[in-house]
Amino acid sequence: MTQRTLCQWKCFSVEQSEHQLPDGRHIEFTTVKHPGAVIVLPITNQGDLVMVKQYRPAIGKWILEFPAGTLEPNEDILTCAQRELAEEAQLQARDWQAMGDLFPVPGFCDEVQHVYLARGLSPANGELDEDEIIEVVTLTPQAFISNVADGKINDAKTLATFLKAQASGYL
Repeated sequence: MTQRTLCQWKCFSVEQSEHQLPDGRHIEFTTVKHPGAVIVLPITNQGDLVMVKQYRPAIGKWILEFPAGTLEPNEDILTCAQRELAEEAQLQARDWQAMGDLFPVPGFCDEVQHVYLARGLSPANGELDEDEIIEVVTLTPQAFISNVADGKINDAKTLATFLKAQASGYL
């Protein structure tokens, strides 16, 4: 299989390679290669959801989302989740539950988002990335649903994470 890098930026790249489809045909396909990411759903002892209001330059807007971030090279997935919770929400968790994976854009990207539930929260010191502007927000599950209905929460990874937690009986 031939593969060539069309573009490299930070930890992302765009790769073109030959693929064999299940029906035997061969095609050239371009994939955004991504190191993977984590999404953390922190739940307080009162059952509230901890979210972050974050400015996203790519869309030029503030969005409400669960803490999340990209894996560093050779980083353990849970370690990344713990780091992101500390950095973005200034929290640490006693209890961690893996809730499976998400594939955010499988039509052209190989990113896997690893989803965690975090409980037993307490304050922590984390340092934001230089391009992050974040405000921590706490919502009840009912307020979360109302914000979805009102169009105030529309981040796909956040919506999918909430649904996974609800379907698994955590909410």
